[in-house]
Amino acid sequence: MQASEGRSAGLGLALASALAFGGSGVAAKPLIEAGLEPLHVTWLRAAFAAVVMLPVAWRHRALVRRRPALLAGFGLLAVAGVQACYFAAISRIPVGVALLVEYLAPALVLAWVRFVQRRRVSRAAAVGVVLAAGGLACVVEVWSGLGFDALGLALALGAACCQVGYFVLSDHGGDGENAADPLGVIAYGLLIGAIALTAVARPWNLDWSVLAGRAELDTVRVPAVLLLAWLVLVATVVAYLTGVLSVRRLSPPVAGVVACLEAVVATVLAWVLLGEHLGAVQVVGGALVLAGAFIAQTSTPTAGDGTPVTGSVAEAAGADRAARGDGEPEETAAPSRPATHR
Repeated sequence: MQASEGRSAGLGLALASALAFGGSGVAAKPLIEAGLEPLHVTWLRAAFAAVVMLPVAWRHRALVRRRPALLAGFGLLAVAGVQACYFAAISRIPVGVALLVEYLAPALVLAWVRFVQRRRVSRAAAVGVVLAAGGLACVVEVWSGLGFDALGLALALGAACCQVGYFVLSDHGGDGENAADPLGVIAYGLLIGAIALTAVARPWNLDWSVLAGRAELDTVRVPAVLLLAWLVLVATVVAYLTGVLSVRRLSPPVAGVVACLEAVVATVLAWVLLGEHLGAVQVVGGALVLAGAFIAQTSTPTAGDGTPVTGSVAEAAGADRAARGDGEPEETAAPSRPATHR
């Protein structure tokens, strides 16, 4: 019962994270169209979120001494790496192609579990990844602008690898007696990510006057600062928090597949709020993503006999969780965003 409740809570958090991250595009695009550079929007998002989380960072300052590698990895990969690689990629290849390549992260997480951790995965996990990847191809209509650019594809793959780091580090941070509080990890991750992005975005060239004006949200003009507030508070702070908590209750693979819903959420919100209408193929693609997420998260956990199971990557041996009285240990069975723009 306890494991079932924890899984349900994890799925709820993963969905909340996908919704929050998915809302980043509809807030960022009007700001970009109002005159801000994409990387400047990215820097504003990370920097202001870091400022919001500064009191939390101070409260968890002991983490700097206890888990410096975790904090640096989360900031450089989950915050700065994904965004920097993604924006560099779309400067060379179509957005749809970059988005699809980035969302190969669930398959890469599956490969990590299978070949690095040498643990078996279920057929449901593989089916979920294949369906989600195929659905994403339809959602972003990847065929509409294919063009081979080796560097651009490499950058998009780099964003996918950073996505893997997000899921693995989120899970690893909750491992054992030295578990790191997710609030502290996110606070320092945003701070480190903002510092790293400063060198790339060059915010001293930012046109601050745009934030004092209004931006077009379809046919409605809204204050630009309001869109930035949504981008910072909901699409960043809330999104990262619920995302990290979901990984710790599910697993990097399962959470990653559910996070694929972010692309669907982003597309639907763009349809409703920006007037970017969905085609029939995109609707079918969204249904495939949903099916992939559902199949992956319903895989049946089994005992540690080498068969596929669904727990946290950090629970490979299961001893830590059992010792903390959190229930019987589980293993990993189902593979799992972004963050495109995480």
